[in-house]
Amino acid sequence: MKQFYNTLFLNNRLFYFLGTVAVLFVVGFFIPIFFEVSKVLLFIGSVLVFVDIFLLYNTKKGISLERILPERLSNGDLNKVTLKIKNNYRFTNHLSIIEELPFQFQKRDFIFPLIISPKQEKIIYYDLKPSERGVYNFGNSNVYVSSKLQLATRKYILGEEKELKCYPSFLRLREFDFKAFTNDAISYGTKKVRRIGHSLEFEQIKEYVSGDDIRTLNWKATAKRNQLMVNQYIEEKSQPVYSIIDKGRAMQMQFNELSLLDYAINATLAISNIILRKQDKAGMLSFSKNLEDWVVAEKRNSQMSLISEALHNLKTDFSESDFSTLYSVIKRKITHRSLLIIYTNFETMDGLNRQLSYLRALAKNHLVLVVFFKNTELQSLINTEADNVQDVYDSIIAEKFMYEKISIVNELKKYGIQSVLTSPENLTGDTINKYLKLKSRGLF
Repeated sequence: MKQFYNTLFLNNRLFYFLGTVAVLFVVGFFIPIFFEVSKVLLFIGSVLVFVDIFLLYNTKKGISLERILPERLSNGDLNKVTLKIKNNYRFTNHLSIIEELPFQFQKRDFIFPLIISPKQEKIIYYDLKPSERGVYNFGNSNVYVSSKLQLATRKYILGEEKELKCYPSFLRLREFDFKAFTNDAISYGTKKVRRIGHSLEFEQIKEYVSGDDIRTLNWKATAKRNQLMVNQYIEEKSQPVYSIIDKGRAMQMQFNELSLLDYAINATLAISNIILRKQDKAGMLSFSKNLEDWVVAEKRNSQMSLISEALHNLKTDFSESDFSTLYSVIKRKITHRSLLIIYTNFETMDGLNRQLSYLRALAKNHLVLVVFFKNTELQSLINTEADNVQDVYDSIIAEKFMYEKISIVNELKKYGIQSVLTSPENLTGDTINKYLKLKSRGLF
């Protein structure tokens, strides 16, 4: 009985009807005929309400629903959710489906109105776009059912509560994977350099034949065999590539509901996939005051899972990033020449100059690629037509900041440091293209 009361609701249509009957009762004090009419209408209405309630509760499971969720959510992407609803009643019903979405979406009016025929099954699709990583708790699906009379409503609590983890953007991996292996992904005019095998990866000692490089003569083996012997090397194809994410306060700026940190995390996952497909070794680490979330660059089957888990658990703070610690740890731990892709953000030349000495020190032993961001809000301010003196001042200041960004690129180039200046939404594609260019030119 308690369950009956908790699931039964009376509709507005019934209250409008009762209000009309009440007015007729009042009029009936002055015109008796209306008093008799109101009693008849009240009786008919009462019968119809009981009939409506009987129809709704006569079938034990009048509505069945299955909610199909993805195994995990992709941050910043549209994730598809499917609802399969079946009407087990013998009459047409009016439904209102209210989804209990995770609090991160901040949606309180997520309602689907639906009319469904007897024994009919319908499928509803909707998309969710998370804007932060973490755990998302989905509640039940509440289905409110009314018959054609629409005097009463029965509530069904369907669907299962489920907890999903939100990972960095993985849904677009296939898209970037496809682009990376087509000619469109690399700019025309890039010169590909063929590298002869002079890496430190030793293969064997063999007898000298005409045409061998005399610089590879092995004098100890020559003396032992009494004939010229040479060391043979093979080209080391698997080069280490580290994605280094600055998680200090410079990366907390928001663009299109995602922070710069989340854009960098999504780009790291995508480019790591491309690096492994290109037979290089992918690794990552993050830093602010200390270096954390270290994944050593390897080329193993489980590498993408390790990187994905590290990115999912990456937490940020609002402290000033310490590039000196970054330099000291990399110098100690990464001894092989590697490509270091550093995701950070410099707004002014002063901000760059504070860290430039550490970047130059890293560039002595590694190929350093600094990835930082255009301020798209400034660009829109520059493009806005000025209507008064204040607008002119704002436009000039915005242009000054944009010029500072270009100056940063030139300053890095002067010291042999590669750079990518890009908008947040183009970060992943531009970074992948830069990596492919550097690889095709044989710079690492």
